[in-house]
Amino acid sequence: MSAPSLPSTMRVLERGWLSSNNILFLGSGQTALVDSGYVTHAPQTLALVAHGLQGRPLDRLLNTHLHSDHCGGNAALQQAYACRTSIPAGQAGQVQDWDGDALTYNGTGQQCAPFSFDDTLQAGDLLTLGDLEWQVLAAAGHDPHSLIFYCPEQAILISADALWESGFGVIFPELDGDSGSGFAEAQATLELIAKLDVRLVIPGHGSPFTGVAAALDTAFSRLAYLAADPQRNARNAIKVLLKFLLLERQRIRLADVAQLLSGLPLVAAANRLYLQSSEAELAEWTVAQLVRAGAAEVRDGYLLNSQ
Repeated sequence: MSAPSLPSTMRVLERGWLSSNNILFLGSGQTALVDSGYVTHAPQTLALVAHGLQGRPLDRLLNTHLHSDHCGGNAALQQAYACRTSIPAGQAGQVQDWDGDALTYNGTGQQCAPFSFDDTLQAGDLLTLGDLEWQVLAAAGHDPHSLIFYCPEQAILISADALWESGFGVIFPELDGDSGSGFAEAQATLELIAKLDVRLVIPGHGSPFTGVAAALDTAFSRLAYLAADPQRNARNAIKVLLKFLLLERQRIRLADVAQLLSGLPLVAAANRLYLQSSEAELAEWTVAQLVRAGAAEVRDGYLLNSQ
């Protein structure tokens, strides 16, 4: 099957975990990048963007949301290009004060180099990227402030973590009891996407895809499964968070897993609210699930990453 076609002014820099995909726009008057990957991948991000720009400057940087894997390259790109940076409006104060708790970096144990911003984005805004007009749409669920970008002319959706080909990102707001709801918001976001005329989705992770109806069916089904028992969402989130740390570190001493998980405020809150497992039980279960899924292996007292 041939790859989905993109306008000549767009490039998708498909990244592996830990980083989100980056979407590069080469407009006649302005270049732009949507999302910037994880901080430890920043040198690779800079190299990929420079290659794609082919000698042009990067004029603008936009973030769909501020999870660490979508904005961790912001600081490096700002230093390299002094690019105008636009972030979701609801997080302007968090970035201005660099509130690691509100930005979730402390809660998840993930890194993000501090960055600044020049302006904000909110639902209803119109953007010109790659000489095309894009609508900014609200996409709460995975993150309360998340945005997606839609180009009616090309029927292209930049869906971030609101819709992947086989699901969506963790519904984080449901985990700690303080961030509000997320299941209802995710449902509303999927319903919004279902009403759009979309031929091509560029997700935050994974390859661009055209099977939008099938992806939506999968997402609706998975959301119903998670919402029916919030323990499922909590367990899935804890697995994802440990896998993320394992991807970053490549190996973790088995003896340290229990303390590592219990030291993550978001994991501790989800366990307290939904699971009530001991630290040792939670660590044992999470390790077993990653090994069972082929995402990790145990050897010589270490949990090792498996790609």
